[in-house]
Amino acid sequence: MALSKIDLANMVENQMPQSLIADNINFRNIIINGGMDIAQRGTSVASISSGNTIHTCDRWKTYASSAGTWTQTQEALTSGDAYTNGFATSLKLDCTTANGSLSSGSYLSVAQSIEAQNLQYIKKGTSNAEQLTASFWVKSTKTGTNIVQFVSLDDTVRICAQSYTINSSDTWEKKTVTIPADTSSTGNISNDNGEGLRMIFWVVAGTDFTSGTLATTWADTANANRAVGQVNNADSTSNNFEITGVQLEAGTSASDFEFLPVDVNLERCQRYYQVLADGTEHATANLCTAGQYSNDHAYGVIRFLTIMRAAPSMEQVTGSDYYRFRSGGGNYNGTLSLGISTPRSFRLGLNRTQADIPANAGGWIGISGASTTAKVSVTSEL
Repeated sequence: MALSKIDLANMVENQMPQSLIADNINFRNIIINGGMDIAQRGTSVASISSGNTIHTCDRWKTYASSAGTWTQTQEALTSGDAYTNGFATSLKLDCTTANGSLSSGSYLSVAQSIEAQNLQYIKKGTSNAEQLTASFWVKSTKTGTNIVQFVSLDDTVRICAQSYTINSSDTWEKKTVTIPADTSSTGNISNDNGEGLRMIFWVVAGTDFTSGTLATTWADTANANRAVGQVNNADSTSNNFEITGVQLEAGTSASDFEFLPVDVNLERCQRYYQVLADGTEHATANLCTAGQYSNDHAYGVIRFLTIMRAAPSMEQVTGSDYYRFRSGGGNYNGTLSLGISTPRSFRLGLNRTQADIPANAGGWIGISGASTTAKVSVTSEL
C-alpha cells in the first residue's frame, strides 16, 4: 500500500503543545545571558571594591566605587522560586566589607550594555517609539526600594528609571517594570555596533545619584535623578544581592522568559568575548598553527569562533614560560603578542625568550604546560 500524503500541519497542531507553537524562540529578549548561564571568565571573584569590569557572568559589568568590598559569584541554584521556574544560575554579590556611611559619589551597580544595531526595532527617538518591559528575578537580604535604570548613549545622553521593592529578605521575587517610549528626537539610537542602551541594576548609590527626583520618564541625563530611593545594600557584611532571569522586550507586558539552548547563548556571548585557550582545560592547549618568521619570532593566524562585534584586543594571563612555539620536537618559550586584528581573525605572534627559533620551522603556538593558570582570550566588549 502506498503511503498517503503526510499532513504535517495537522500533525504539528495536534501533537505539539500550543504553548511551544505560540511561544517559540524569536529572540524577543534584548538582554544576552539574562539567565546568567555563561561565565567564560570564571565563576568567583573576591575583593571587588572599584573599577568597571565584567568579573563572572558574560555581558554583565560591575561598576564600583567607595561602596564596600564584595565577592561576586555565578551561583548554582538548588532551591527557591527562581529555581523552580527553570533558572539554574544567578549572579550574586556578597558584601564582605561594609560601608554604612557612603560618600556622595559612592556607587555599586551591575549593568549590561546593548549593541545599538540590535535596538533599531524599538524606534527610540521617533513618534512610533516602543515602550519596553523589563522582568527579572531578584533576591536580596535588605528589604526596601531598589532602582533599575536605563541610559541611552547615542545623540543626547538620556536616562529613565523605575523603582521596585524587595518585600521579603533572602527570598526570590519576580519583578516587572515598564519603561515608557522615548519619542524625543534627541533620543535616537544609531544603527551601528556601538553602545545604544545600558540596563543598570543599582545596589548602592551615594547622594550624588539620589538627591533629585527619580527620572521615571525619559529625560536628559542628570546624576541626581538616577537612583533616588535606592537602599544601601553595603551597610552590613550580612547583605547579599542576587539577580537572574533578566528579560527586556518591546511592549507593555512581560512574556515568559526566553530560554535559549546553551550553544546559542554561548555564541551570542562570544561576539563580545572568547576564550581561545585555557590551561585549566588542557595544560598544553593549542592556539594556532604557526611558522618561523625570524630567529626571534613565530607567527600564526587565529580565526574566531564567531564574528566579533569589532576588532578585538587580546587578554592573557602571563607568567614565566607560559607559552611556546613547538616545532620538530623542540620547544621555544616566549611571550604572546597581538598583530593585525579584524572582527574575524587576528595574527598571533610569539616572541621567543630562550633559544633561537630554527629557520623555516613550522609548528604550533600554545600553552607550554608550565602553569594551568595560563589563559588567552579576546574581547570586543562595549
